[in-house]
Amino acid sequence: MKRNSITLACTLVAALLSHPVDAADLIRIGSPYVTTTLDPVRSTAAGNIEAFGQLYARLLRRDETGVVQPGLASEWTISEDGLELVFKLRAAKFSNGTPITAEDVAFSLTRAMKDEKSVYGATLAAVESVSAEDPGTIRVKLKHRFAPILDNLEVFNAGIVSKADVEGRGEKAFSDNPVSSGPYQVREWRPNDRLILEPNPNYWREGYPKNDGAEFIEVANSNTRVSMLMAGELDAMREVPWAQLESVGAHEKLRMALEPSTVIYMTLLNERRPPFDNIKVRQAAAHALNVPAITKAMTEGHAAPANTTLPAALDHHARDLPAITYDPALAQTLLAEGGYDGKELTMLISSNADAEKLATLLQAQWAAVGLKTKIEKVDRGVWWERVPAGEYDLAPSWWYNETSDPDLAVRWAVCGTCGTHSFHTYYDNATVNELTEQAVRELDPTKRGALYREIQKISTEEVAQIPLYYPPYANAYANAVDGLTLSPSLQWSLEEAVLSK
Repeated sequence: MKRNSITLACTLVAALLSHPVDAADLIRIGSPYVTTTLDPVRSTAAGNIEAFGQLYARLLRRDETGVVQPGLASEWTISEDGLELVFKLRAAKFSNGTPITAEDVAFSLTRAMKDEKSVYGATLAAVESVSAEDPGTIRVKLKHRFAPILDNLEVFNAGIVSKADVEGRGEKAFSDNPVSSGPYQVREWRPNDRLILEPNPNYWREGYPKNDGAEFIEVANSNTRVSMLMAGELDAMREVPWAQLESVGAHEKLRMALEPSTVIYMTLLNERRPPFDNIKVRQAAAHALNVPAITKAMTEGHAAPANTTLPAALDHHARDLPAITYDPALAQTLLAEGGYDGKELTMLISSNADAEKLATLLQAQWAAVGLKTKIEKVDRGVWWERVPAGEYDLAPSWWYNETSDPDLAVRWAVCGTCGTHSFHTYYDNATVNELTEQAVRELDPTKRGALYREIQKISTEEVAQIPLYYPPYANAYANAVDGLTLSPSLQWSLEEAVLSK
């Protein structure tokens, strides 16, 4: 008995020595988004993406201006025909001290592309193969010219994992507590509560991270997050309510930041069934909405009304294209011409205050022109079951793009043959589909821009979705944190951040 007590005491002392950082030294980030997996190819959920960016280094990284820079790859070359890229690895190690080799890179990228459980293979769909030429050299062969290849090799699911770790311990053990290649490793994960990170002692960037670690704390209620931030229980928070921006910014120990995003709020219309299989009814639903008024009501004037089906922050966004006009009389005419029979349509929304507010605004403006809707509230999991299954009529929502390049956005939102059925609306225009393939193969920026302009023109006029507004990220920070920002691609600059308390 005494012997066991001594053993237990020694174990506790060892645990304390191995994790000496006090919670007060961690940067505490409050977010409404949950962490459900630490495997970078198994999820595209926001909370997981934020964690992936801290745990896994990529071949390339973005600097504070958004420009792609060397990451695990110290240099690279691209063949004249644009079909082969060769990357040279720098000397780097995983968190357990083992070298990061070309075999690990080939394993990681191939897993993201071809593993049957990979949820986002589209980022690397143009890649034919990834091979290790020698321990420090990777060759990437493309099926065709692919303009955004460098951007896509910086996306979260291109994070490099240890082949030996994944295969040796198995995917479940790896996902719960992975060997990492990024600036941090897992100190503790409490599902449905928080993810605690500590510095990776073998991170390749010497002198980074500049802090002792972080806690990603899951706080669903936005008002609770604000209260915790004001009370000093958080050092940063995601998604300050628009109505509270002024009060948070006025707090002497806080600063409010409206950071650029690639987010677009829009409304999905199910084109697999009446009435939205008729273009005139879709156009009627769009012309019935006073988008500038909705934007102001939802964001207190902090977002810009959307003018096309693509986010404004993307390269080649067609800022000169006119937005869909607010014209109730035209909406009524189009409803009649489209054969709308007065049936009450189901508007499917997630059960949260912002979604309910938006749905109520939409419902009132549609009712004014005779388009009848009923609001059905479900939890987010059910929403993501029913929308892909086509079990809805209308569904206000939002999405964002992982890079500034528009290819992934087009494939997600308006391409009918690219895997998502135009974000599950089943919008399918042969010209848009063909332009999508032309644009991704075009390396001349001016010519690419013209192709994406045409995609936006067609998909907006045909109301592939109803564009609503382009919001920034509304994040807040304690003055004690310096250097912490959130990029448009949901990546925290955490390794750059300094905490002074």
